[in-house]
Amino acid sequence: MATNPTQLHQLSLLLGPDPSHFETLLSHLMSSSNDQRSTAEFLFNLCKQTHPDSLLLRLTQLLSSSSFPENRAMSAVLLRKHLTSATDDSFLYPKLTESTRSTIKNSLLSSLQHETAKSVTRKINDTISELAAAVLPDGGWQELLPFMLQCVTAQNNHNLQESSLLIFARLAQYIGETLIPHLATLHGVFLNCLNNSTSSEVRIAALNATINFIQCLTNNSDREKFQDLLPLMMRTLTEALNGNQEATAQEALELLIELAGGEPRFLRKQIVEVVGSMLQIAEAVSLEEGTRHLAIEFVITLAEARDRAPGMMRKLPQFVHRLFMVLMGMLLDIDDDQQWHGAETEDEDAGETSNYGFGQECLDRLAIALGGNTVVPVASEVFPAFFSAPEWQKPHAALITLAQIAEGCSKVMIKNLDQVVSMVMNSFQHPHPRVRWAAINAIGQLSTDLGPDLQMKYHQLVLPALAGAMDDVQNPRVQAHAASAMLNFSENCMPDILTPYLDGVVSKLLVLLQNGKLMVKEGALTALASVADSSQEHFQKYYDAVMPYLKAILINANDKSNRMLRAKSMECISLVGMAVGKDKFRDDAKQVMDVLMSLQGSQMEADDPTTSYMLQVATILVPLLKFYFHEEVRKAAVSAMPELLGSAKLSVEKDQSRGHNESYIKQLSDYIVPALVEALHKEPEVEICVSMLDSLTECIQVSGRFLDECQVRSIVEEIKQVITASSVRKQERVETIKAEDFDTEEGELLEEENELEEELFDRGKDKTAEERRIVICIFDDVVEHCKEAALKYYDTYVPFLLEACNDGSPDVRQIVPAWLSCLPIKSDLIEAKVVHDQLCSMVERSDKELFGSNNQYLPKIVRVFAEVICAGKELATEQTGSRMINLLRQLQQMLPPATLASTWSSLEPQQQLALQSILSS
Repeated sequence: MATNPTQLHQLSLLLGPDPSHFETLLSHLMSSSNDQRSTAEFLFNLCKQTHPDSLLLRLTQLLSSSSFPENRAMSAVLLRKHLTSATDDSFLYPKLTESTRSTIKNSLLSSLQHETAKSVTRKINDTISELAAAVLPDGGWQELLPFMLQCVTAQNNHNLQESSLLIFARLAQYIGETLIPHLATLHGVFLNCLNNSTSSEVRIAALNATINFIQCLTNNSDREKFQDLLPLMMRTLTEALNGNQEATAQEALELLIELAGGEPRFLRKQIVEVVGSMLQIAEAVSLEEGTRHLAIEFVITLAEARDRAPGMMRKLPQFVHRLFMVLMGMLLDIDDDQQWHGAETEDEDAGETSNYGFGQECLDRLAIALGGNTVVPVASEVFPAFFSAPEWQKPHAALITLAQIAEGCSKVMIKNLDQVVSMVMNSFQHPHPRVRWAAINAIGQLSTDLGPDLQMKYHQLVLPALAGAMDDVQNPRVQAHAASAMLNFSENCMPDILTPYLDGVVSKLLVLLQNGKLMVKEGALTALASVADSSQEHFQKYYDAVMPYLKAILINANDKSNRMLRAKSMECISLVGMAVGKDKFRDDAKQVMDVLMSLQGSQMEADDPTTSYMLQVATILVPLLKFYFHEEVRKAAVSAMPELLGSAKLSVEKDQSRGHNESYIKQLSDYIVPALVEALHKEPEVEICVSMLDSLTECIQVSGRFLDECQVRSIVEEIKQVITASSVRKQERVETIKAEDFDTEEGELLEEENELEEELFDRGKDKTAEERRIVICIFDDVVEHCKEAALKYYDTYVPFLLEACNDGSPDVRQIVPAWLSCLPIKSDLIEAKVVHDQLCSMVERSDKELFGSNNQYLPKIVRVFAEVICAGKELATEQTGSRMINLLRQLQQMLPPATLASTWSSLEPQQQLALQSILSS
């Protein structure tokens, strides 16, 4: 509070009759001078604490009267901040008198009518929208909607019309249910503005409001009432394009994309016209790239809306063909840049345009969204002309397309492997190096997406071709990419397939390691690591030839430009060492570890090679968890982490870590476990989530007792997150099945997704006592915090909890209270009867874990019995109910009066009466 005379004087000036003092304060709040700004903030906060009404009225006054647009804008921003509850410390609305609130609301509407600066108007719109969202549902601004409807029909004032429509759009986002009673009126307003307004700004604002309103409607019949607006909504886009207003057209496209993603079913009845218009825009090369890209994004978004409208786009094969041609056409937008041939940098994108990059991304998304049965026939029709074309860009585009669609079309492409592989292999001899590079790129991608089928059937074609490409000394980028493709091929390859080719492959890779180009060396190291990992003990015969090169790179690659090369050599050495085994690796391990130790610097103890080695590998693995564009890399990193911890533990136990104790395992665990939990949180693929949960379980086995409370909590929180996310996905799939466009292909995809989902919860059985205890503890916490989301997994976990009640380990049996806290079960009536019968059996045998020390859990047991008995035959069989009544009678006779009284008092009054009546009869 202001107490000293100076502050009181300053406040009297700021809030007094002369507004110029407050205008100065506002300008100081925006000052670049820290001192000036800090003083202004202090005085502003003083006004806020002592005179909130006067402060906000002064801001309202300046909003309508200041001659400086920046001060009016600042007033609108500060009003929004203090009238809405974005942050509690700034929220003044509840503290204002009703008179002040009324004055502010009226003044905001007046300012909206009279403001001339567009930038200030937008800020007033924001303030009105957010205040209205907070107070309208409770009837706190009854004059607002009539005012807006009046403004939106003011034909001679386009700015006011636009503002009203933008506020309607925001309100539909924030509190759409409040607007639903006005549906018929708003339909008329939107129709009029879309159809009759001569202002493109008003039409775009009307489009915005219409789309937001359609998305807030939960009732299909309500949405249907707006179908007649769709042609007018599309006309807003076409008129902007016809008037060469591409910025306006792009605004319209962005809004329509939002509709396609949020409410695709609204477009179903007019899908042919809408998608046809979008493809016309996409095909119009005279338009700006940004406009064409947005039209394509609309169609792709529609194809991707599987959860809302599965299969809808698959019913339009003619459009899929047109879109495919547009996207392949974008891949032709590539220059033969000399920088690419020079291969001095890692940049493989030299010469590629934004069209090219966008086309690549969309082909991948389209194939994943529509699947192989739709996309492969289109590709098969288009490819021959591209592959046979004389200009290099066309076969290059076909090869890039093949690589991009492989993931989404893998099932169908595997059935046509002969055709697919022959198209690629023929291009290995193309005269243009960029086409040869694209062929290698395609083989690498196909090895990942179509493996191991491709490796088993075509190794005799692919491996010699890749080895031959490594000889292309005139084109180092082709050489480096051939090495990278070898990595992809060997990752999905059985050792017996790879072994016959190892002599040739390893010798070629060693030649590349001596090549002057950095990228070629890096590619060769990565390929060697993968080949060693895939061939395992078969790699022993090459060890003596390979390891000297690897050590030389590790020792000599010291400057900044070689850091990646050195990191790859570490990775390669570790994988080669693991492949050949400790006996073969032992002689070199000391030297390698000493080098790694020196890299760790002061963070590690200088004489501890095991520590430095383990942590160095851990630092490699943790970044690999973030390779979101390469699932196999993430999988490999995930599976290696428990191995790393296990090796460290074994090393400590066998005293091979030069005097290191268990604190070393904790050090490594503190690095690995949080990284794994964080990766699980960000992982988009369910299949990899399964691998991560497995690895987390294995890590807990090794280092569980070293985890602190914070780490355990983060694990529990993350598993809760996994369960909740899975629950949401399952519900979405249930809704998808009901959709009008659901088809067989969509059904197959859903079946695969459900199988993956089940793997997430196939945990808890065949575990050690410690693991079983941890699983139950996690579920206990999940039950407590996830509430409804956890109900869906009772079927999975309750039988496991029942088994735990009879577990041989007392630690696991101690978890019985967690099980007791789940009772009585009401969500699954079949399971309820089984579980409540089990509870009777445990009480009958006087299970000490169930009753707890000094009968501490007895009141809970009696409460469960009371609820079950009072529910009649719903939660228990008649036989179980009779057993419960007999048990309660026995407890009455056995228990001391004080215990009995305490137990009885824990019941609800109606339960007490019901039990007294039953027990006395």
